[in-house]
Amino acid sequence: MNEVIKAMKERRSIRKFKSDMVPLEEIDKIIEAGLYAANGMGKQAVKIIAVTNKKVRDELSDLNRQIGGWKAGFDPFYGGPVVLIVLGNKDVATQVYDGSLVMGNLMLAADSLGIGSIWIHRAKEEFEHEYGKNLLKDLGIEGEWEGIGHCVLGYADGEKPKAHERKPDRVHYIK
Repeated sequence: MNEVIKAMKERRSIRKFKSDMVPLEEIDKIIEAGLYAANGMGKQAVKIIAVTNKKVRDELSDLNRQIGGWKAGFDPFYGGPVVLIVLGNKDVATQVYDGSLVMGNLMLAADSLGIGSIWIHRAKEEFEHEYGKNLLKDLGIEGEWEGIGHCVLGYADGEKPKAHERKPDRVHYIK
């Protein structure tokens, strides 16, 4: 089977990570793959913030937990030590689609390197919050940016989940 198609079929979301940090060289490879995602009219209107600082990662996790309505102590990042935040430029009509394609590339690249990943939502709400706005300001990121998603990375603590059987009647041809 073609390696790209194989990766697409075998990648799974990881919901329990080891605390071991992913080497920066591997993170950079994953980010590079994300930046090569297809994008509307070649505008490349997506940014990635790579969070490896545990304090900032934990602050983001707690804010995400609060937005999601979970009790104190729950980690919506499942212990993953790396969070790649994908942001889309609000001035570009395709920003959500472009950011979603970046997220897909990030997860596939991670899997190809033996690194687990999961897409965690609520980035939109985080970057509408003062914490997110201040984070962008501290990084010198100007303009209007929408949080698209978090690609949480780490080494799986356990076996990769098996794929669910694909539902029937999801493809229709017009010939």
